Amino acid sequence: MHNVPPLDLVSAVPGVAWPALPDPAGSALLALLFQFERSQWWPAARIEASQRRQLAALLDHARRTVPFHAARLPVAMPDPDDGAAFEAAWQALPILTRGEIQAADAEEALLAESLPPGHGEYREIFTSGSTGRPVRAIRSQLWELIWSAFTLRDHLWHRRDFAGTLAVIRDSTPGAAPWPEGMTAPGWGGAGGGLIATGPLVGLNVMTPPAEQLGWLLRRDPDYLLSHPSILARLAEESRRTGRRPTRLRQVIAIAETLRPETRATIEAALGAPVAEVYSTREAGYLALQCPDHPHLHVQSEGVRVEVLDEAGRPCRPGEVGRVVVTPLHNLAMPLIRYDIGDAAEVGAPCPCGRGLPVLNRVIGRRQNMLRLPGGERRWPLLSSSDLGALVAAVPGLRQYQVVQEALDRLRLVLAVERTPSTAEQAAAIAWARGKFGADFAVTVEVLSEVPRSVAGKFEDFVCEVP
Repeated sequence: MHNVPPLDLVSAVPGVAWPALPDPAGSALLALLFQFERSQWWPAARIEASQRRQLAALLDHARRTVPFHAARLPVAMPDPDDGAAFEAAWQALPILTRGEIQAADAEEALLAESLPPGHGEYREIFTSGSTGRPVRAIRSQLWELIWSAFTLRDHLWHRRDFAGTLAVIRDSTPGAAPWPEGMTAPGWGGAGGGLIATGPLVGLNVMTPPAEQLGWLLRRDPDYLLSHPSILARLAEESRRTGRRPTRLRQVIAIAETLRPETRATIEAALGAPVAEVYSTREAGYLALQCPDHPHLHVQSEGVRVEVLDEAGRPCRPGEVGRVVVTPLHNLAMPLIRYDIGDAAEVGAPCPCGRGLPVLNRVIGRRQNMLRLPGGERRWPLLSSSDLGALVAAVPGLRQYQVVQEALDRLRLVLAVERTPSTAEQAAAIAWARGKFGADFAVTVEVLSEVPRSVAGKFEDFVCEVP
C-alpha cells in the first residue's frame, strides 16, 4: 500500500496464521483495495472512461429489471467509449428527486426484479438526509462490501494505526449506549471489514450531555474520535472550558454534517488533533473523502458518479457552487440514477497531490438544529434508520415529516401524508416523538399536504424555535 502503517491481516484458514489467507469477503476487499491504490493515481480522463463503462452496465441492468427505470431510460445509450456522445446522452437523463423515490417505493417500482450472481441479498435501510423526507432504500450485500472498501481506504489514506482505539459518538437509539460508559466492542467492526485486526471500538449515545461526553472521552482516552461536527464542536467547547482533553488523540473524523473551516479550527485547537472529513449518505454511500494532504475532498469515483450542477443543469466549473446529483455505481438492488440528494457543493481544481479523483472544495448546507433542554443543554436530534422505520410504521403513507421545538418542553410534529392519520396513528406518532426526544415533552401533531421550506429555501427535519 502507499505509505501506510503496518497491517495485521486476519487469516480465515485453520493452521495458517501468517501469511494470512482471508475468507472470500476479505479476499474481495483486498482485490478492491489493490485496484483503488492504482486507480486513484490515474489521469482524470482514464477514471472517467472506466466510470462510463460501469454506468453503461448499471443503465442496462436498470432498464431490464427495474420497472421505474424501464419507463424512464432511453432504449439505448451511446457506446461508453465514445465519451462525448455518452456524456451528452447522460446529461439528457432526468434528475431523480426524493419525492419520486417515495412515490416509486410505494409500489416498489424502483427495486430490481432480480440481482446478477455475486451481488448477494437485498438489505433495507431508512434515511432522512437533511430534507425531512424519509426514504426507504434497498442495497445489496455487494454494495455493503464496497462500502467497507471505502471505509478502509479512508483509514489507509490517513495512515491510521489499526491497533489503536476508535471512539464513536453517533448512536442515537434511546438507551442503546447510556452514559457514562457507553459500549465496548473488541474491534472496529465494519471499519476493519473483518480483514484487518484492529484495536477496540468504544461508542457513546449522541444524547449524552456534553460534559458527560468529555468525561467518557477522558476515561477512554482513544487514538481516534469519530462524530458529527456539531457534537465535536460542543466537546471542544467543554474541553476548552474545563482545560481537559484526551492525551492520546491522534485524529478526529467528522461525518454526517457540513464541516465549516471555523468549526475545524475550533475542534483542532481544543482537542489537539487534526480533523479529517467524510462526506457520505446512507442511500448513496461514500461520496467524497478528505485528501490525505489537503483539506478539500476527493470524490470516490470508483464507487459513485458525483455531479455538481448549476441552475441550468450544466456541470459547475472549479470555484462554482451547485446542487449535488449522485449515481451509486454498484447498487443494482435499487439503482439511483442522477439522484438529487438535496446538498450543495463547490467544485475544486485538480489536486496538487496528483490523484485524478475529482475535487470538492466544500460541502454546503447540511447543518441541522439542536434540541434544547430546560437546563440549558443542547442535544443532537439524530434519527437512525430504525427510528425512521418506526415513524413510517406508525404513520402509514408518510411523505415528509418535521419536528419543531416550540418551547423547552413542547414539540410539534408536522406530518405530510397521503391521507389524514387516524386518531390512533397520531397517538402512535406522539408516542414515537416522546420516546425519541424525551417523555417530558408535550407533543402536538400538525397535518399538512407539504412541510414548508425554511427562509433559506431548504427543508429541515428538525427546527428549534426556542430563543
